[in-house]
Amino acid sequence: MIILSMKPIKRSSYRIMMGKIYFRLKRYIEWVNGSKTYALSKSDDKLQHLIYSHKTILRRELKDVDMQLQHNKIHNLNIATKKLHKVLIKPGETFSYWRLIGKPTKQKGYVEGMILHYGEVKSGVGGGLCQLSNLIYWMTLHTPLTVTERYRHSYDVFPDSNRTQPFGSGATCFYNYLDLQIKNETNDTYQLIVYLTNTHLVGEWRCNNPILKKYEVYEENSLITFEYWGSYIRHNTIRRKVFNLDNKLIDDQFITENHAIMMYEPFIETNS
Repeated sequence: MIILSMKPIKRSSYRIMMGKIYFRLKRYIEWVNGSKTYALSKSDDKLQHLIYSHKTILRRELKDVDMQLQHNKIHNLNIATKKLHKVLIKPGETFSYWRLIGKPTKQKGYVEGMILHYGEVKSGVGGGLCQLSNLIYWMTLHTPLTVTERYRHSYDVFPDSNRTQPFGSGATCFYNYLDLQIKNETNDTYQLIVYLTNTHLVGEWRCNNPILKKYEVYEENSLITFEYWGSYIRHNTIRRKVFNLDNKLIDDQFITENHAIMMYEPFIETNS
């Protein structure tokens, strides 16, 4: 693992605005004129075989974060999940998170939710949808589907309170250029199921055929470094073990590296 120094670059509001315009336009052109075949069709019926399922809690008490933003997040997730629920990814097709959801706007019913902007918690229309992209990315790592585009979180904002997944195993999203894209390079059709209960965001990957492998995602090389410019950086590597149906290990694959600026002081416990 290469340790990176990630000193933040200060950019003017004008530079940020022009960057958004440029990268959004570039994405629109790719959607229209690119060579990818995007997954757009749905099926009312669920595909027969459940490949992987996961759920994440909807309401979390976060320090210095207004709980109303959590309630608004649930409202936004309820709109977005309906755009993705039961979508099919046929062989050769690519799932694009933002192509399916579209731009979250007030006109579509989205409200102010929590967003992270350069490591700061703020509110913005459609905020909270990263919980959905995080869920889909994590589930996809447990399938034969190929993640072709994913962006890591550049800031580690909250401590590991009740964390059940490895640090850095999510996917940040920002319309439309920070996208999550997943290609089906298999010969089978996959289907995404996403919905809300009273307490959780729930997801499933289903398939028309059973798969012959199982996956275990884990982290290694976990490390915290202190940089000369005054911040801690958190690093790790995400890998996955691949097993056959007899639980025999057949592969151990590198997935990604993560490097994030910590927005809290790491607590180091010592024994006297």
